[in-house]
Amino acid sequence: MAGIHDMARELGGALARTDEYQALRRAMDAVGDDRELTEVRNRLESIEARIEASMRAGKEPDDDDKQAYGEATEELQTMAGYQRLVAAQTNFEKIMYKVNQTVAEGIEQGAQSRIIISS
Repeated sequence: MAGIHDMARELGGALARTDEYQALRRAMDAVGDDRELTEVRNRLESIEARIEASMRAGKEPDDDDKQAYGEATEELQTMAGYQRLVAAQTNFEKIMYKVNQTVAEGIEQGAQSRIIISS
């Protein structure tokens, strides 16, 4: 079983060295350093908390909160740093999708093999 964990660790290291992951890290770091973007995200989280509290209490969220949520979401989505983050996440997710497909193919092929590996 240790061999599988070692291979998984190697795969994780290889993924961390991809251009897509490096771009994602840079985008996440830039978002963290962007004061305006952080302020919008914090405002959005605060509005979300109020809306969630209303819904847990069985109440309809206030119209002001709904409007503020829509405005904050729209503002966030138009920010260049946020757009770069979303693009980087999408590109890395494409890599992960391909990796997961390849792993699934390997599992399928391994399940068809008559060779049994002890754990």
